[in-house]
Amino acid sequence: MSNAYYETVTKMEKAGVDPEYIQGWEGGYLHNPKREEQRVNDAYNAGYEDGLAQKTDAFKDWVKK
Repeated sequence: MSNAYYETVTKMEKAGVDPEYIQGWEGGYLHNPKREEQRVNDAYNAGYEDGLAQKTDAFKDWVKK
């Protein structure tokens, strides 16, 4: 596992990013299968897509206010 994974997750947690986004990002980054349909939401989907694309800075829109 690369440091980028741990550093990004730590950065997101400290920034107060929506936990659903973080879980999606982790799943996508690790190429895990998506959740079942009834447990998916917009934040999870966005995180999953960003994780698949290995984006480490796209989470700023998902910081909870």
